Amino acid sequence: MEEVNLASFAADAQNKRKGYRRFITKCESKPPKNLDQLIEIADREVWKEIDCTSCANCCKTMTPTFTPRDIKRAATFLHMTPLAFKSKWLMREKKAKDWVNVHQPCQFLDLATNLCTIYEARPDDCAGFPHLAKHKAKDYMHIHKQNMEYCPATLRFIKILKTMTKLAKKQQKAELTGFPLEQKQG
Repeated sequence: MEEVNLASFAADAQNKRKGYRRFITKCESKPPKNLDQLIEIADREVWKEIDCTSCANCCKTMTPTFTPRDIKRAATFLHMTPLAFKSKWLMREKKAKDWVNVHQPCQFLDLATNLCTIYEARPDDCAGFPHLAKHKAKDYMHIHKQNMEYCPATLRFIKILKTMTKLAKKQQKAELTGFPLEQKQG
């Protein structure tokens, strides 16, 4: 696995943003028949290429939402009360009223190693991130629109998914017409 180059990723995300957002919107409004299967395959491919600890951009640029259960678990891990944990590390988001980190990058990220210092007690939001292979994938596509600008794994996932969707459409068309797909001569 190669180390993630965040500058290259940011440029790529910006350059491809509109096209990928259109693709995701199309998957939301008119999902391919086999979207869930394609997503599972794309998810497996992404993790062959990307190691989150070479990046940690999510922890550097985003904040998880802490549920009451997350707060209790992290506080217990740090030998604190939930009230003391919230007072020291969290703030209440004005609009959504969610509990989020006070600081960016995340106060629990060890910047020297890109590892989480409360990994065993991290919020569920972190544990599930970047939420790629979810069942009923159509319902999670909007999350990829947001995450592709922060997460190299999400951007790679969308690239793979778009390629696979195009190939699946070509295959379906070939099956309908009775003509085999053209094989490129190498």
